Order: sequence, then C-alpha cells, then structure tokens
Amino acid sequence: MDNRRYHITTFGCQMNKADSERMAGILDDMGMDWIDNPLEADLVLYNTCTIRDNAEQKVYSYLGKQAKRKQSNPNLTLVVAGCVAQQEGEALLRRVPELDLVMGPQHANRLSELLEQVFDGSQVVATEPVHIMEDITKPRRDSKISAWVNVIYGCNERCTYCVVPGVRGVEQSRTPEAIRAEMELLGQQGYTEVTLLGQNIDAYGRDLPGITPEGRRQNTLTDLLYYVHDVPGIERIRFATSHPRYFTERLIKACAELPKVCEHFHIPFQSGDNDVLKAMARGYTQEKYRRIIDTVRRYVPDAAISADAIVGFPGETEAQFQNTLTLVDDIGFDQLNTAAYSPRPNTPAARWDKQLDEATKSDRLQRLNHLVSLKAAERSQRYANRIERVMVEDINPKNPHQVMGRTRTNRLTFCAGDINTLKGKIIDVKITEVRPFSLTGERVSVLVGA
Repeated sequence: MDNRRYHITTFGCQMNKADSERMAGILDDMGMDWIDNPLEADLVLYNTCTIRDNAEQKVYSYLGKQAKRKQSNPNLTLVVAGCVAQQEGEALLRRVPELDLVMGPQHANRLSELLEQVFDGSQVVATEPVHIMEDITKPRRDSKISAWVNVIYGCNERCTYCVVPGVRGVEQSRTPEAIRAEMELLGQQGYTEVTLLGQNIDAYGRDLPGITPEGRRQNTLTDLLYYVHDVPGIERIRFATSHPRYFTERLIKACAELPKVCEHFHIPFQSGDNDVLKAMARGYTQEKYRRIIDTVRRYVPDAAISADAIVGFPGETEAQFQNTLTLVDDIGFDQLNTAAYSPRPNTPAARWDKQLDEATKSDRLQRLNHLVSLKAAERSQRYANRIERVMVEDINPKNPHQVMGRTRTNRLTFCAGDINTLKGKIIDVKITEVRPFSLTGERVSVLVGA
C-alpha cells in the first residue's frame, strides 16, 4: 500500500464529517497518504449526502471527472460511501461502472476489509444492514481543538420527507463507557471541545438495557452528560441534533447545571403549522415546540437557539407558510437552517399529490431567509459591549491579522491576534461590532491553556 495517496470529499452533515474522519484514519493505518488534490489521488472517496437533490447531483458531476481519469489510469480506486451509496446500492455501479466500492454509512468502520476485497479484484457493494462495530478506529481529525464524538447512529423516526432512516439504519447507541473513553483520549491529546453527535441525539440510550427505580431508562442523553462532564481537558461540550419529541425539561435542567455544556440548543421545528407537522409525521405541535423554547429560556436565559425549517412541503398553503413565519418572528432564532422541500427517493411525501412548483418554493424560502436575517440581527444586539469567552479555532481567511473562534453560544467571533500563540485557547473578547451571524471584538485576556 506504500505511497498510495488518497483524497476524501465530504458532503452533508456533521455525521458525515465524523464518518470521513474515521475512514481517513483507516486509510492512514493502511499506509496511505492524504493529498489535497483529488485529481492526483490514487484512491478517491466521496462520502455522500442524499438529504437534498443538489448535493446528490454534485456527487455525480464529481464522479464523472474521476471516471474519465480511471479510463486512462486503471489503478485508480473509486469509492462512494455514505447516504447516496446506501440509497442507490448496485444501481450506482450501473450508472458509473468505473466504481470499485459502494458502501453505506453503517460500513464506515469496515473500510479496510472492503478495500482488501477490491484490491483482490472484486467490485464491492456493502449496503446490507449491520450492527456497527464499536469505534476502534483512530480518526484523522480535521481539527486539533474541537472533535466530533458519535453517541448514537441511525434513526427510528419516520418523517415523511426524510431518507435518513432508510440510509443510516435503526438507532444504535454506543455505551457510556466507550463514549467517555474516547473523550478521555481526546482530553489527553489536547482537545478543548467535544460535540456529541447523533441523527436524533436525544433518543440516546433507548436501545440500551437498564431501567431506574423511578421507571425511566437508565441511559439517556441527560445521564450521559452528567457521566462525561468531568473528563479532564475537555472544557466545552456541545450536542446535535435534537428532536422536539424527546427534548425534556430534565435535559434542559442538566444543561443549565453543568458548566461545560455550552448554552446553544439546536432544535429543528421544520414547520410552524400543526397540519403540516402532522403530514410530516413529526410527533409534536407548534405549541409543544414553543413550550420547549420557553423552558430553555427559563433555565438558560441567554441561550442561543438554532433550528431547521422546510418550506414548500407538499400541500403547504400560504396561510400555513405564514404560521412558520409567525413562529420564527415570535421565537427569534439566533440561526436557522432553511431549505425548500426537495422530494427524496422512497419517501412517502415524494409520492403525494399537491407538490408545489419551484417558483412558489423559492419565493417562500426567500421571504423566510429575509425574516431570519432580521431576527438574527436583533438577537446579535445583546452581545454589544459584552465580554464573551471565545475558543480560538483558526485564522480569519479574509484578514490574516485576525483570529476567529466561537462563543459558548456558537456565535462566530473575530479579533486581532496571532494564531500561532492563540490556537486552541479560550480568550476573553470585548465585543465592539455585531452582525446578524458574527461578531468582532478586542481581546481582553487569555483564560485557558495559556
């Protein structure tokens, strides 16, 4: 395997990024070297996302270039991993016969053995459901400061627009002991921040054994936060993505009590209309969602709230869309990931009548985004002249004299400083300029790791 060079391109969510880091770690262990340019690599891996059609189409365009390369370089190894691989399976081989390996997300930890089959001359498709092996790989992490830690794979929800359960399989929680061991290692390696990951993270532990004397499950996300909170070296803990159906007051209370858990909650609502939520099979009402946000703000008054929203769902009327605008106006999100509905293969909503035309979807998306910016700008005002604790992550790509990092509330912040001395440090920054989605300030002091 000596001197073979690999490149991984990642599409999609944090789960995909975490999977890519694990697969890069496997390729490193196999003796391969990372290379930035995919057109010079001997092994090219696309870790794909199928949440929206445009991400999927982008994969095919990239693959086309690599397939051409392979015609003149038969030693090139082409791999498609992730959600498109799971969804399409063998159909991908028919569409791109130059592919060597098609593998779903559940097989990420098996990359080495699957590649051995490829190098023995086989074309391999690995999309059958499997129990995910405990994460024994050493990820090649993109950051030296902040790390992803998977706590639960898969999803048991059946939202009518979503392909994730079909491509990522059923829920499978890692044991608290395995999660803590990974975090302890990260603390020893000098990491300051950990983001606990799950497609549906507050469902953590439903599949693990054990019931408490009070009759609740022994392992929940709340219990996990208490269990890992004192890991040495880890100063900040975040988690994503939550589902309103399982977001409990007990969890919110834990976040308020545990000083390392950051004051940022990402809780997707998808629509502000109850009938649309019912058609989406989300399992809550907009009233319940509002109560959750009220509870968060009661326990953690300064918390940043971010969410996901979909406009243009099949059958969505103008009045129903207005209900989404009202919810966004009332709550005042710090950030909102918005998307126009995109029909996805093998999902119920894709087969329904009353699909909205692209012009209507685009118009609604535009109107929603405009409101989101106004509300985010309002929310930003509270940072003016405040001193914020910022973890320095990198240099400002637009200004080499500035460093950038994030507040505990996940707001991107810039200030003057030398990246070589400040990277990974937590510093006090007095905020002098506020924008809807970022802040600028002046450094007051270095607090951690100086």
